[in-house]
Amino acid sequence: MSEQKFTRIKNFINGEWIEETGVEYVPLYNPSTGEAIGEVPLSSEETSLAAVDSSYEAYKEWRALSLSKRMGYLFSMRQAMVDNQEELAVSIAIDQAKHISEARGEVRRVIEIIEAACSIPTLIQGETLDGIAKNINGRVVKQPLGVFGGVAPFNFPALVFGWFIPYAIGVGNTFIFKPSTQSPLFMQKMGDLFNEIGLPKGVINIVHGNRSIPGTWYEHPKMSGVCLVGSTPTAKKMAEACGRGGKRSMLLGGAKNYLVAMEDVNWDLFIENFIHSCYGSAGQRCLAGSIVAAVPEIYDELIERVVEASKKVTVGDAMDPDIYMGPVISAKAKASIENYIKIGIEEGSKLVLDGRNPELPDNNKNGYFVGPTVFTDVTPCRTIAKEEIFGPVVSIMKIRDIDDALQLIREQKFGNGACIFTQNQYYTEKFISEADAGMVGVNVGVCAPHPYLPFGGIKDSHLGTDKVQGKDGIDFFTQNKIATVRVAPPAGVADKRENKDTDKSVRSCVAQ
Repeated sequence: MSEQKFTRIKNFINGEWIEETGVEYVPLYNPSTGEAIGEVPLSSEETSLAAVDSSYEAYKEWRALSLSKRMGYLFSMRQAMVDNQEELAVSIAIDQAKHISEARGEVRRVIEIIEAACSIPTLIQGETLDGIAKNINGRVVKQPLGVFGGVAPFNFPALVFGWFIPYAIGVGNTFIFKPSTQSPLFMQKMGDLFNEIGLPKGVINIVHGNRSIPGTWYEHPKMSGVCLVGSTPTAKKMAEACGRGGKRSMLLGGAKNYLVAMEDVNWDLFIENFIHSCYGSAGQRCLAGSIVAAVPEIYDELIERVVEASKKVTVGDAMDPDIYMGPVISAKAKASIENYIKIGIEEGSKLVLDGRNPELPDNNKNGYFVGPTVFTDVTPCRTIAKEEIFGPVVSIMKIRDIDDALQLIREQKFGNGACIFTQNQYYTEKFISEADAGMVGVNVGVCAPHPYLPFGGIKDSHLGTDKVQGKDGIDFFTQNKIATVRVAPPAGVADKRENKDTDKSVRSCVAQ
């Protein structure tokens, strides 16, 4: 891998790169090496407000632009990402430290989301109701609202951009995006692409900083709504603030996802999906498998197979094509995950695979690595079974039957995703119907919906109104205007009808 140039992150305001002055900068690290590769501004309130003003002014003309021209910009954005796929993926692999293969997959998924958003002309069509009364018709028209702000987490800098921005601007809004200070490089690349495709100034602004940035949005009269992907405590604070300010909110929070294995599990299919679900992105995603629940008939065999497969997962630099799992995002995250491992041991769960201090090449010794970690004999009351660890830590739990699994899923505070592995149609339909989660999967380890379908959980995993993607994305970023129209002939039409026999200006198409 070539040496990473030290980067001073800039804000993107009104189509210009602006270097923030007079504020604190925080270091940006490459988690694979622990090396400082840049610094990120904690931008001022004035900068955030300047972005609001820029987006508000841009909205006036952007919303009036024809739908076909807005779609043209989305098509251009999609093509620009296709043309720069590798550079965008590398930016994610460097500061977010997602393995390069997964970073490429994330970029490809965003391209697919933009392609789905290009169906807005069909999804945004309104409704009509004729014949409400004599000469009275009704009409529902979907219209944009104004300026939206979005806050992204560190773990999916590209995907969250895709969830929010294409739909928001596609229907006619403008957008202010705050990337995570831990993974800002992707949006630095995207800002250049916005200018390359000629996107009008102010339609998308990028502001870096801490929670003070969205703090300027909640009561601002020029803001219409706020979006977040982050932790549940943060989502709840933002929901309260949006409520006070009368803003729309789309807030995705934390998760604790179950993988349920029944007695007829297909082992090869399960293990392949287990590895991807629990160790992909080093367990740092909202749909990562965290608890594996197995019925007694296969419990011991599942442990044996899971541990054997987990030991084969290679850990190392996110840019190394020969390894599977990269580091976690920071030294703080590594310490938090290791503390959860300690708590798991202290509370009586059995640590059968310890991922602390994995063997690493010399150039990664200072990186933030935690290897695959597996606990068995975990009960629902244990901390590691209840709290989101956000790392490659798996808790294996014995369940009596499918009803027991459904009860455990029902009783937890999160409701993001849950998957079952079975060939039994009864189990399949019962799980889909009764699993208390916003997204469910059958024989898949990551139940992320296709971009044409909504994405989002329930309970403490989702606050606000609609979910992201698909028709939900259209509904969130638009408001319904209802028109009641009475039609009547203009004055004089009745008289003309009475005199139609003497009116020689209207002639038959039949030869006279």
